[in-house]
Amino acid sequence: AQNVPNSDWEKKVTEYFKEKLKENNATNWVPSLNDVPVHYLKPNSLVKFRCMVQDMFDPEFYMGVYETVDPNTNARVLHFGKYRDVAECGPQQEIDLNSSQIVTSERQTFYCVPVPGESAWVKEISFLIVLNPEFYAYISASQARVSPSTSYTPSRHKRSYEEDEDMDLHPSKQKEQHMGNSSGGDIHGCVEPKRLETEASAGHHLISPNCSPPLDLNFPLPGEKGPACLVKVYESWDSFKVNDVLEVYGILSVDPVLSIVNNEERDSSALDPMECMDTAEEQRVHSPPASLVPRIHVILAQKLQHINPLLPACLNEEESKTCEYLNLTSLFVSNFMSELSPVRAELLGFLTHALLGDGLAAEYLILHLISTVYARRDVLPLGKFTVNLSGCPRNSIFTEHIYRIIQQLVPASYRLQMTIENMNHSRFIPHKDYAANRLVSGVLQLASNTSLVVDETQLEQGQLDTTGVHNVTALGNLITWQKVDYDFSYHQMEFPCNINILITSEGRSLLPSDCQVHLQPQIIPPNMEEYMSSLLTAVLPSVLNKFRIYLSLLRLLDYSISDEVTKAVEEDFVEMRKNDPESITADDLHRTLLVARFLSLSAGQTTLSRERWLRAKQLEALRKARLQQQKCVNGNEL
Repeated sequence: AQNVPNSDWEKKVTEYFKEKLKENNATNWVPSLNDVPVHYLKPNSLVKFRCMVQDMFDPEFYMGVYETVDPNTNARVLHFGKYRDVAECGPQQEIDLNSSQIVTSERQTFYCVPVPGESAWVKEISFLIVLNPEFYAYISASQARVSPSTSYTPSRHKRSYEEDEDMDLHPSKQKEQHMGNSSGGDIHGCVEPKRLETEASAGHHLISPNCSPPLDLNFPLPGEKGPACLVKVYESWDSFKVNDVLEVYGILSVDPVLSIVNNEERDSSALDPMECMDTAEEQRVHSPPASLVPRIHVILAQKLQHINPLLPACLNEEESKTCEYLNLTSLFVSNFMSELSPVRAELLGFLTHALLGDGLAAEYLILHLISTVYARRDVLPLGKFTVNLSGCPRNSIFTEHIYRIIQQLVPASYRLQMTIENMNHSRFIPHKDYAANRLVSGVLQLASNTSLVVDETQLEQGQLDTTGVHNVTALGNLITWQKVDYDFSYHQMEFPCNINILITSEGRSLLPSDCQVHLQPQIIPPNMEEYMSSLLTAVLPSVLNKFRIYLSLLRLLDYSISDEVTKAVEEDFVEMRKNDPESITADDLHRTLLVARFLSLSAGQTTLSRERWLRAKQLEALRKARLQQQKCVNGNEL
């Protein structure tokens, strides 16, 4: 209203919100669609959403500026259409479609879903993101949830808009209500995740009176819950791509008119094909009811390096230059690195107990959990470290609890049970549905840094059909090349990945791996269920949070090898080849260098030392000796 058309008012809006969000931890006070069901949020208010870009729709045109006219008085009013789905028009006004003032603008629509496999603990404490080093390092279960003004109690009745207006006019009522609500929560001071889920989003399919058949929210993983959103981006949309993890701040649009308009379009049997080129199926998918798939008109959006709420958002140097909290971030990292050694020792002890007393397997599991693809040379992904943990008991209790422990340590994970039925009937590879003009998701459409646990102990004899063969092939390609070939019917398109894959199996896995570690239990608990369950309950929440920070932080550290150490490693490898030319190969050198890399990082060292190189060689020698021993016992099994 304060600016004439074609001025730089849009930049002022973005800059205004950027500055406001830096003040007094303002980001914590913006309600999140990840935590609060959409029907508790006020339409046209500022919200945030942590999400993955599942699909990108075609760009859409809208009226950036339009003019309304009153037929009675001929009075004309200019309106701006940005951040809106429906044009603002009074009861006595009409839009003048022939006005010379109309400006047509363009925006891009992303179909976004909650981060697939996001752990419950991320959801519980994500609202506590405060850039305070002491808070991050020593957060404990006793810290109570601070309820912002947008909090709610799931058991209360939905307020009407009249009550909302009454609250705005009488802030004291709102204060009293929040004082009454702030005491609710679980042992962590958080409302249970199940109670935070919107009632509408109970699964993949939603029944809506406005659309039939049921609306498929297109979540990559089965059983996922949470809102899907149409995120409308107005600038720099070329910087985002499918599978990026974003945090967006924008205007919530849930106008009921959207559903009415879309219904009328679908119900109209005499659509002029020249006026509407979209098929009915495409309209249904691209314009779902706003009550089920709300719209967010983005003011600010940023790619996330990670989704661990215990870490500062900006950690690498390039992003930290523009980060308001650079000093606090550096202080946080240095403070945590100073106590890294005892945290590693505690984590190693914890995982050793989880792996039935096998310290060597626990060492390799730590290295696996901090591994990441740090570069690509041609088609080869560098840094991937898929571990095959063989020798697992043919007992779903053990592998299930190993996954539960990993789930408590990493921000996003998924357990893929490799049964014949799952292989033959699951949809692993995303494919393009040209009728609906959308990308149909698959199990392997995951965000970067997701931990994928493939449980091969569930595999029994049976026949893989064509789908099963394609799924196994896709898993193999993901492990070997860290890519998934999406199916576009007439061609395939490569999507690079960065997924941590742990394979649990009895013997050697049918799938490829970078490193096989054979489990040698030192403890045979009489009651496996009781033993595994007691491990997590025995760990203090503050210690568990340190484990979570440790694993996420070390994946983001830079690493290098000096020329001097490189020369020493080369000479050492030549000597190893002389002593044992048949069993020492180039693959052994590559794997030992990887082990040395992650071993150094696990100790907080960003360069390779002679000591760590020797320790890596020692670990590899122990691992190989164990495999050889097992081979001698079981013949040609391994």
